[in-house]
Amino acid sequence: MSRLFNFCAGPAALPQTVLERARDEMLDWQGRGLSVMEMSHRSEAFISIAEQAEADLRSLLAIPDHYKVLFMQGGASSQFAMLPLNLGGQGGTANYIYTGIWGQKAIQEGQRYLPTHLAASSEANGLTRVPTPSEIQLSTDAAYLHYTSNETIGGLQFDYIPEVSDDLPLVCDMSSDILSGPIDVSRFGVIYAGAQKNIGPAGLTLVIIREDLLDRAQAQTPTMFQYRVCADHASMYNTPPTFAWYLAGLVFDWLKNEVGGLEAMAQINQRKAARLYHTIDTLDFYSNPIAKPNRSQMNVPFRLADASLEKTFLKEAEAAGLLNLAGHRSVGGMRASLYNAVPEAAVDALTAFMTDFAHKWG
Repeated sequence: MSRLFNFCAGPAALPQTVLERARDEMLDWQGRGLSVMEMSHRSEAFISIAEQAEADLRSLLAIPDHYKVLFMQGGASSQFAMLPLNLGGQGGTANYIYTGIWGQKAIQEGQRYLPTHLAASSEANGLTRVPTPSEIQLSTDAAYLHYTSNETIGGLQFDYIPEVSDDLPLVCDMSSDILSGPIDVSRFGVIYAGAQKNIGPAGLTLVIIREDLLDRAQAQTPTMFQYRVCADHASMYNTPPTFAWYLAGLVFDWLKNEVGGLEAMAQINQRKAARLYHTIDTLDFYSNPIAKPNRSQMNVPFRLADASLEKTFLKEAEAAGLLNLAGHRSVGGMRASLYNAVPEAAVDALTAFMTDFAHKWG
């Protein structure tokens, strides 16, 4: 068996040791004679899996006790609607910071359920830098402030956490950079993330919410969409995505016990990104438009000086064992996603290929 280097933006690479452990436990989990996929979510066995996953996540992120951790379905895109439904019961205006496509989608969906206000935008600079703190202007009746910490498509990442008053919930879509390094959870009211970047396989969505925000839902919020219902039923109001939850738990265990925690993971991610950006910056053959303080460590878009060579680049890269380097269909170009499970050897192979390709075709 030969595994190649996968730079897919999502569903993304998973740690090989996690996949191997899941393979070994596929037919017979810990001598129980059945797969996790076949277990009742109400069983003692699965509840132990779920509780261990949450405990490991809480340890990794140092989640305070007065926050609930929800394992939900529907992807991060469902949260675009769930947030105004769950935080808009007291009225007010949903405030948003726009820095790219995913932030835009959050705004468009939020408008369906609450009045919205654009608190800050990167549109004027061509989505190449995030707004400065002084550029964020909240409405007087803000219900919450929402931002996307890392724009997966544009490769634009916040280098700071926006400051808000204690009574205003700060909400963050961390789908593509959660668990890439330590964060101060106490700065946020709600953090949410689709699993398929740094958490596990697609089909699971993580929500971390401060307990005092659980009872702000609008009256019409469907039962299945209510954070309070999910919290009160330990994320098992209905049958959850059990196998995705189990795999997420294996990833949390890998981060704790093989990587050595999020400080160690952050150092690895910093090295990976630095190597790739150095290659882009030192070869006239490639370019990246993002302001250096806001360059994403997770998603690195780049262009070739000669766009007519893009198909050749992708074909030769795949032949070299470097997969999924095409940019998002909405913007084109190239993109290398460097999530936690992408090893440093993959970045070494990519930068060597890019150097050779530039010398060959430049």
